[in-house]
Amino acid sequence: MNAPEARAGKGTEATDEAEDPDDLDVEEALALVNDAFGRTPGDPARARARDPRRDGPRSAPDGRSPVTRPSHHDDRHALLSWTEARTVAERAARRGTGSRAAHRAPVPVPLDAALGLTLAAPLTALTDLPSFDTSAMDGWAVSGPGPWAVREEGVLAGHAEHPPLTDGEAVRIATGARVPPDTTAVLRSEHGHTDDNGRLHATPPRSATASRPPGASRAGSVSTVAHGQDIRPRGQECRSGEQLLSVGTLVTPAVLGLAAAAGYDTLSTLPRPRVEVLVLGDELLTGGLPHDGLIRDALGPMLPPWLRALGAEVTAVRRVRDDAQTLYRAITRSEADVVLTTGGTAAGPVDHVHPTLRRIGAELLVDGVEVRPGHPMLLARTKENQYLVGLPGNPLAAVSGLLTLAEPLLRTLAGRPAPEPYTMPLRDAVQGHPHDTRLVPVVLRGDAALPLHYNGPAMLRGVAAADALAVVPPGGTRPGQETELLDLPWASGGIGVCFT
Repeated sequence: MNAPEARAGKGTEATDEAEDPDDLDVEEALALVNDAFGRTPGDPARARARDPRRDGPRSAPDGRSPVTRPSHHDDRHALLSWTEARTVAERAARRGTGSRAAHRAPVPVPLDAALGLTLAAPLTALTDLPSFDTSAMDGWAVSGPGPWAVREEGVLAGHAEHPPLTDGEAVRIATGARVPPDTTAVLRSEHGHTDDNGRLHATPPRSATASRPPGASRAGSVSTVAHGQDIRPRGQECRSGEQLLSVGTLVTPAVLGLAAAAGYDTLSTLPRPRVEVLVLGDELLTGGLPHDGLIRDALGPMLPPWLRALGAEVTAVRRVRDDAQTLYRAITRSEADVVLTTGGTAAGPVDHVHPTLRRIGAELLVDGVEVRPGHPMLLARTKENQYLVGLPGNPLAAVSGLLTLAEPLLRTLAGRPAPEPYTMPLRDAVQGHPHDTRLVPVVLRGDAALPLHYNGPAMLRGVAAADALAVVPPGGTRPGQETELLDLPWASGGIGVCFT
């Protein structure tokens, strides 16, 4: 895709160097110092052999086998790769169905409420389109060769069928109007004229007019039109019973128009997955300036519209204090399809997500991902028809978790098709993590992507200016290296489309 030129005025500039060291978290920076001495970004040698502790038993990427966490203090337990984690999330939503989203019963939805949903049944024409022969242009419906005698009363769209025409007869007709029986063709307004006696003549083409001798009369120079000219015959677009769109089609404005034309008042669709957001942390403010160790909550305002862009219905955003019992009640009382938590996924003194999931008896599907930022993200099945996505508390790390786990889970539950992967060359080298994938904000300029500064785990300045996230493999990338990109919703669909 091409980035709009307006992006050039953004306040966050593309990097001229590989990375700003301040953008890396402590563990990542230490790993880079220990591993990258004497090597250049993009050198495969930088992607060191895995730590033996990382090569323990993995969960099979089928969404069914839980990942066990040996200890809260073992930060190098068996993580899934970024690709494996996304596969687990997608397959978890399909459990027991093979290809369709699990436990998602289709619902009939009025056309004006169906935008952004996916079809749960094929869209089959309920009528021929058009349902009768119609005029494709304003002009005259004519019968036989000209000149033609013109009826006084014209034919308008939406009116009952007009009496048949006789040979040599014409009648004024509007675009979309039903053509009278025995009509030969429609003569466009600009291709005909009437003489002093009110008789209609076909006007010759300009080429014929240019070659006509001076003083020659126009009348009678053209007397015929092609049979069926400018008539839309019944069933030209489709016949009744013909399949127009398949199951899984995203309902766009054009789909709504086609459905209405084909005779539908409602559509059978998959419902949006319901998501409840639990924002964890005693340190978060909902207004005003940070003070006395308190910081503003960035995720509460950011996540709901982003989740709607991913096809979800956000049922509630709740702020939960750092208390294990409070978190337990919030999760167990939720009736949402997906509970999404922010923070508390690591092993700190008030990180209660893992203990709460154990108390619930949840099935832990993903417990950490080889991605930076955001590696302590998780995915669990809390009950038969409910999932929990645990995002890290740092804002960009939360975005990473959202796109790694929540996006494939919600997309599959909503029945949306997976976006086609694509790559673009990165203009600048990007410093890689020794063994983890990195998600780096970029802007698109012509046929290249420019990495942005301010891409540390706690920062949103880079992604706020970005068009996409670059999926940087372990070891980093060289200037000009083709790299997979993840489009951000506002860049690919526009604000008005993707967030409603």
